[in-house]
Amino acid sequence: LGCYAIKLFGVSVPRKWLAHPRVAHVADLLPVALLAALVVTQTFTNGRHLVIDARAAGLLAAIVALRFKAPFLVVVGVASLVAAMVRLAA
Repeated sequence: LGCYAIKLFGVSVPRKWLAHPRVAHVADLLPVALLAALVVTQTFTNGRHLVIDARAAGLLAAIVALRFKAPFLVVVGVASLVAAMVRLAA
């Protein structure tokens, strides 16, 4: 019921509100912020506890690969490999 209400609210917003530059700017940035929050939550939490484990090493490796402008599949592969190696070593 809540999802339907949110969808109904979204389609009933006046078009001139959506055309406002500030709303358009927020709409452009919102998916990036939500994805970043999801990555941080999945990387540094386990249930209700804050943890630093192999996932953090994988994220760091992915960031380094991105800085070197590696393709997406290479970034995912490097992150997976580093996380697996850290888990194996631990």
